[in-house]
Amino acid sequence: MDKEQVAAVLTEIGTLLELKGENPFKTRAYHNAARTLEGLAEPLEKVVAEQRLGEIKGFGDALVDKITKLVTTGQLPYYDDLKASVAPGLVEMLGIPSLGPKKVKKLHDELGVDTIEALEAACKAGKVAVIEGFGEKTQAKIFEGIAFKRQFASKHHLHKALAVAQPILESLRQHPDVTRCSTAGSLRRWKETIGDIDFLVSSRQPADVIEYFVTQPGVLSVSAKGDTKASVIVEGGIQADLRVVSDAEYPFALAYFTGSKEHNIVMRQRAIARGLRLNEYGLFRSTEETRDPALRLPCNTEEDIFRELDLAYVEPEMREDHGEFAAAEAGKLPRLLEWTDLRGSLHNHSNWSDGHETLEQIAAHAEELGLSYWAITDHSRASYQANGLAPERLREQLKAVAEVNKKLADDGTDFRLLTGTEVDILKEKLDFPDDVLAELDVVVASLHVAGSDEADNTKRLLRAAENPHVHMLGHLTGRLLLERNPYPVNQQAVIDACAATGTWIELNASPWRFDLDWRLWHYARSKGVKCVINCDAHRLDHFGYLRLGAGVARKGWLTKADVVNTLSLVELRKALAQKTQR
Repeated sequence: MDKEQVAAVLTEIGTLLELKGENPFKTRAYHNAARTLEGLAEPLEKVVAEQRLGEIKGFGDALVDKITKLVTTGQLPYYDDLKASVAPGLVEMLGIPSLGPKKVKKLHDELGVDTIEALEAACKAGKVAVIEGFGEKTQAKIFEGIAFKRQFASKHHLHKALAVAQPILESLRQHPDVTRCSTAGSLRRWKETIGDIDFLVSSRQPADVIEYFVTQPGVLSVSAKGDTKASVIVEGGIQADLRVVSDAEYPFALAYFTGSKEHNIVMRQRAIARGLRLNEYGLFRSTEETRDPALRLPCNTEEDIFRELDLAYVEPEMREDHGEFAAAEAGKLPRLLEWTDLRGSLHNHSNWSDGHETLEQIAAHAEELGLSYWAITDHSRASYQANGLAPERLREQLKAVAEVNKKLADDGTDFRLLTGTEVDILKEKLDFPDDVLAELDVVVASLHVAGSDEADNTKRLLRAAENPHVHMLGHLTGRLLLERNPYPVNQQAVIDACAATGTWIELNASPWRFDLDWRLWHYARSKGVKCVINCDAHRLDHFGYLRLGAGVARKGWLTKADVVNTLSLVELRKALAQKTQR
């Protein structure tokens, strides 16, 4: 196992021990050890091989032994036995918003519940409310959390679906009997969450392609297999469907299965208005539904289909019936942002707060990727759970960033780290005074502890936007996709305030957030509000979120000119200075 895998096992051990009510110092030791490993600056295998694990602070003999076994054998009987001793339903309960290990244990001890179904029944009977430390409000939250979890049980995060789909798609492309292939459906439209994965292939040998598809390494089980269709379950429990069509049908099938349903309805109506019929098999010169190849218009690509219906080509991300038809008819579709236009991210964390890497590691990785800049915006002091920085530590960090940048300059590289903070928006003020914020290159203001009052949440965000030292608002609604609903916020009012003050709004590219929602960027763009696509990175592999964020930005119709972090470093510094000068 590598250090990430080992850290994940240690974290789970800590959680399982909490569920069993073990000594909190013991459970904390595993969580702390996991965090230490994630921030390790060298390969864990090397440290283990050189027998240096025991030199790490907090790593006693028992922990060293367990980590060594995981690294060298990939197995740990202690972990297997511990998992077997805890009811799976208790672990599943941890996926309910507002339930942590301590509460789950208390529910189990007091009521004997060990499944979500049993917990739901206890809530309905009012048994949870009478437990000390719970009450009616907590019981209602748990009940709502169960409903929320069920509502999204068949949904999956975009990045997880992409990670599974891309290797399969590449493999299909290599098959000698495959002429053309693509993903389709909500994945191709870059929806923030997806139900299943759709693959489309054109081939003269569909049976061979179907057989090849169902034997792919990522396929866990086969649900159905026919002459031209197959359904499988892939890693992560996601359903994946493959359809094989002729190459003449391919562009029509691709457009149809890409959707959305609302977009397809308008496309079919446009065809009917022109005396044509459009379906997954073709665009036909007919007033009735047909599949007759003799009546099919010769469209080799999706672009040809749009052209026949008097429309400019609509990119897949925009096919939601959100104004694309009027714009395509008038020739006013924007030229969408490309992910390669992005030069860096302005909201990221290091191991000074709750990130996992050092400033040096972050700079080296960003430079290797060819980026121009990367802002270090660690949490402010109010985020104590994230090891937030007080002003004194923040000023120490500024010196450390300056040292890294000096070394970069001495080495002749143009890449630079930018100083910054993700400052908490508190009830009546920001977590840092203006004189501290004035020392920084980049200030992201975020609401981390919101109330249930929309007016109060909105007021706090408006006040932050009005501060001349705040460059942008971070993850505006605080949503966690498939886990937590957005805070109640009057987003239109906040967008209006950002337009008036020149404050930018973040498109948080973490696949658990994608916040601001793509549906709101139409309005923000109309008001002239600039977007910043930020990774909110806490580790090096989060740098890849730039690509995800760009896809969602395209869904919101954003262009290169709409996105601040497409600017060069020199242009960005000027743009950052403009806010404080307003």
